[in-house]
Amino acid sequence: MKMFGMSLGDRLKHVDPILFSCTAILSLISIITIYGAVDNFGKSKLEMQIAMTIVGSIALFIIANVDYRFFVDRFAIVMFLASVFLLALTLLFGTTGENIETANRSWIRIPIVNVAIQPSEFVKIAFVCTFAKHIELVKKELNRPKSLLFLALHALVIVGLILLSGDLGVALVYFCIIVVMLFCAGLSGWYFVGATALLLVAFPFLWELLRVDQQNRVIFGFQPELDPNGVGMQALMSRDAIANGGMWGRGLHGGGIYEDLPASHTDFIFSTVCEKFGFFGGMLVVLTLVVLALRLIWIAYSSRDFVGKLICSGIAAMIIFQTAENLWMCLGLVPVIGITLPFMSAGGSSVFAIYFLIGLAHSVYGHEKRFFFKRKQ
Repeated sequence: MKMFGMSLGDRLKHVDPILFSCTAILSLISIITIYGAVDNFGKSKLEMQIAMTIVGSIALFIIANVDYRFFVDRFAIVMFLASVFLLALTLLFGTTGENIETANRSWIRIPIVNVAIQPSEFVKIAFVCTFAKHIELVKKELNRPKSLLFLALHALVIVGLILLSGDLGVALVYFCIIVVMLFCAGLSGWYFVGATALLLVAFPFLWELLRVDQQNRVIFGFQPELDPNGVGMQALMSRDAIANGGMWGRGLHGGGIYEDLPASHTDFIFSTVCEKFGFFGGMLVVLTLVVLALRLIWIAYSSRDFVGKLICSGIAAMIIFQTAENLWMCLGLVPVIGITLPFMSAGGSSVFAIYFLIGLAHSVYGHEKRFFFKRKQ
């Protein structure tokens, strides 16, 4: 069977079997979980998750068969400018949570189709590509202050606009991506030591700038038991839902704590999975995400192209940080800041964006010659 002058078999060689298997398992668990809770979540959540999984899978396959350097080399500047425009538009016209269950001005509602999108999720795609290209351009002088200054400005424009919209959780994801990509690019460890020392020294002063209610959110975030009827309620309910699932869970249509847990279909989808499918279901999700992250790290390590290595490193950093933060949040170990669990949380923007990013990783895999799985070129 031929597709655009190339057989289907040849095109499938650009798809990494491990990455594909992981995304398929996670998406299937997500859809089954949302189906089992459809009476609580609503039919629209299920329809959106199925639709975005199908559309995302198609996008993944297309991106996997396009050389990632095509995007990076030809459209880096366009992607950066488009990102700034999109985030600025969000800052000016973004919604503050009406029917979207968030207090951040990070969503834009499209009137014609009555669908809300989160631009910062799509900007992740452009940022990973443009930041990788920027680092490549200055890699021989990466450790010079001038090079770092321009890289910092590149990052600050994007992260600053996201912070202005009030989305701290997504901003932290970008920060993690930036740190990991610079580390993998060979930035001197002394810069990281210096930055860490500076943050430690500045922390007491920054803490005093916070209002009392903001300080309490941080304190109760780490110790939800101190405010069980306020800030800590969500984390404590999440723990109860996980514990209620036991070893094997309450069944596809079982469980009841998740029904009263705010954002149980997005930020706390892991708690819903655990209540329905128990420790077994939760561990299956965790292990699949671990394998996904390790495979991304391996592809990054194996890539002989500098930009390909950085792109996969950035994607791996995003997966690892979001997974760790989301799971700790569900267990009540860290403050609730609104982080989705990759492939699992219900949502259009986050699901499509993560599929697109994994498609880029497939592209890196498919356009390299030295990988764990040897294949005929």
